[in-house]
Amino acid sequence: ESNFRALEANASAILMAVLDDLNWAGFYWVEGDQLVLGSFQGLPACTRISCGKGVCGSAWKEDRSLRVEDVEAFPGHIACDSASRSELVIPLRKAGRVVGVLDLDSPLLNRFSQEDQEALEGFVEILEEALD
Repeated sequence: ESNFRALEANASAILMAVLDDLNWAGFYWVEGDQLVLGSFQGLPACTRISCGKGVCGSAWKEDRSLRVEDVEAFPGHIACDSASRSELVIPLRKAGRVVGVLDLDSPLLNRFSQEDQEALEGFVEILEEALD
C-alpha cells in the first residue's frame, strides 16, 4: 500500500491482534513541539504530548526506544489509560530525524522483553521505508 495513513492504521490493528496483553497500540506524529495522535487501537487517547513529557515525549526527545517495566515508577508518566502498567515506545525516523513514535501499552507489569523491543524496532524499520 502506498498510502501511509492506511499502512499505519493496519499496523496498529495487526499489533493489537497478534501481541498478547496489550490495551493500546498506535502512533503519535511530530508536529512542531508536540506529538499528535495518529492511528491506534484501544481506548481514546491523549491527543497531544509535549516533547520530553511522558514516555512518548521522552523517547522522542532522547531519540531512542524506551521500555518501561512499571509506568507508575516513570517520572512524569502520562496516564491516558489508567489500566496501563508497562509501555514500549519506539521512534520512527526519516532522514535521521524522529518524525513519530510507535506506542504500545499493556495492563501487565514488565510486559515487554528485550526480544519484544528488538522485534518491534525491526517492524518500525519496515514502516520507515514507506514514509514519504
